[in-house]
Amino acid sequence: MEPAPRPAVDPASTPEVSAAAKVGTDRWYLASAPIIRALVHLCVPMAAAMIVGAIYNVINAGFIGSLHDATLLAAITFAAPLLGLVMGVGGVFGVGGGALISRLLGASEHDPSKAGEIKRVSSFALWGSVVTGAVLGGIGLLLLHPLVSLLGADAAAVPATSAFVGVMLAFVPVLAAAFCLEQLVRAEGAARQVMIALIASAVANVVFDILFILVLPWGVAGAALAMGLSNVGVVAYFAIWLHRHSDHLSLAPRWFTLAPAVVKPVFGVGVGELLQSGFLIVTALVLNNLAVAYGDTALAAMGVAVRIAQVPEFLVMGVTLGVLPLLAYAYGKGDRARLRSALRVSAITVGGIVLVAATTLIVFGEQVFQVFVADRSVLAIGVTILTAQLVAMIANGFAGLIISFFQATGRASAAIVMSLAQGVLFIPIVLLGNLWFGLAGIIWALTVTEVIVLVVGVITWIASRRAIERGLAEGSAERAEQGLEAAVA
Repeated sequence: MEPAPRPAVDPASTPEVSAAAKVGTDRWYLASAPIIRALVHLCVPMAAAMIVGAIYNVINAGFIGSLHDATLLAAITFAAPLLGLVMGVGGVFGVGGGALISRLLGASEHDPSKAGEIKRVSSFALWGSVVTGAVLGGIGLLLLHPLVSLLGADAAAVPATSAFVGVMLAFVPVLAAAFCLEQLVRAEGAARQVMIALIASAVANVVFDILFILVLPWGVAGAALAMGLSNVGVVAYFAIWLHRHSDHLSLAPRWFTLAPAVVKPVFGVGVGELLQSGFLIVTALVLNNLAVAYGDTALAAMGVAVRIAQVPEFLVMGVTLGVLPLLAYAYGKGDRARLRSALRVSAITVGGIVLVAATTLIVFGEQVFQVFVADRSVLAIGVTILTAQLVAMIANGFAGLIISFFQATGRASAAIVMSLAQGVLFIPIVLLGNLWFGLAGIIWALTVTEVIVLVVGVITWIASRRAIERGLAEGSAERAEQGLEAAVA
């Protein structure tokens, strides 16, 4: 029997396939690396960058605190919701655009024409975030004094808050672009580059803090300027890296488009991210305003408990956010086995982290709390708050993984349902909890909310399975058709 004729064009010689097949490249981690190795590559740098960011926040507060002026620390606290909103704007374009880019990269393995669409998506995401940030920053500067009052600053804190917010608003386009580009770079699987940029940004921020706060007496305005300039560095780093190393993404304005095929899926996923960020802000504001009625002890205990729970929460978020490009790539490629394997291993990893962290901190919670505070009254309330935070973390970890799965597979409505559930449920639950159970009701309100959101997510996931399977089947059919055409050729 004569051997079958070889294809005229070897598929492995095409740029798309050879890039995916090259061991050790970022694309290889998305396309064919063992799942555990891919998760380590994508998730560990993400978690490390988030932990470094949290450490920086503590250091930054220390620099401001060294000035021995409580109104300066208050200014940073009042501005936190606004900063969260800016990050949410960047997330609309970054998370939505990044999820679509990863799906298109997967689809390009069997349909090379899909690679051409990625340039339009990346350009729309970047310039959309810049223009939106410029508009919001300009409006904020025009309405600076009403905005500062809305943030809750009292008469004593208004000057410092106005200084911090005013400088930050001038950098809103940069902040939104930095967050957006972070997601776009991650979409190609370049998690280490994201980690390098974010850690370098934190180091630069500390250097600028020393210069603008300790050397030059610019106070909170100096802190805001340090944050803005360090993010200019982030934008420059990502732009240069993409220009030199990315075969598919382009930030050139000439690729900008408002075509529905780009705008609709980006906003579909991104709006859910904005809603989630918005509701987190509302949650923090409502929680703080209710807790203040129970005195400084409750507020101090809540603050310490949140900081202790942050470390395992960041590890979980590193997994749930880091795995998104892998899920999206497998879905776009139509690789059902890889998608299920990535989801299963991610769920096991999240479960292991929350189980070990929650068990350890619940058993040794009092000893851990004593490292931060010695006041017995704060300690007694704090251990209870920490327990509630850890139980909420368990539910939130799995809910976050489900949201990432919905975003990766383009199930915009499902992601929005879960984002809406988090905000819509929490406010009545915490108000009723405060009314019926006092401080205990406030402490456990977030836990109850997260458990309900997880249940909603599971139900929504079950309801979405048929649509997700159809999308996988279409990707598999296209891949099979492409392989048949290559064999015939």
